[in-house]
Amino acid sequence: MNIDIRADSVRITGYVNAVERLSKPIRETLHGRIQTFFERIKAGVFRKALKRNKVLVLLNHNAERVLASTDDGSAILEEDNIGLKADITITDQEVVQKARDGKLSGWSFGFVANDDEITAEGENQIRTVTDLELIEVSILDETKSPAYYGTSIESREGGARM
Repeated sequence: MNIDIRADSVRITGYVNAVERLSKPIRETLHGRIQTFFERIKAGVFRKALKRNKVLVLLNHNAERVLASTDDGSAILEEDNIGLKADITITDQEVVQKARDGKLSGWSFGFVANDDEITAEGENQIRTVTDLELIEVSILDETKSPAYYGTSIESREGGARM
């Protein structure tokens, strides 16, 4: 995650998710029972999902904190050969201040799986999501932790790295 702090806004760019890579262990209900598993998003899944619906950008998955949207152009989302790439401009002053204070911790995303495959790799159960409805992308602050590895924070204000 790259953060470019401006006078009254913040531009956040980077990868929300790298496709074909495993998440951290997840413990939740999967196919009717609570279990621990790793998850990965199959390549091409985000591309298909982005054609179907608009996506909101939220703070910490809070539907009452809409920061941007693909519908109004304040959020640009696309899947490339690495994964789901985001370019988001946020004017919410609380989020701008959190960026200044170094309190943004990463990305996350909310989705509904339309189809998945469950396999075993050694002792680990793997869920590969093969189709989804992408509902939202979230900017996470210091109170939350991303489910996927690989999110880093780089902040720049006035061209200098913080």
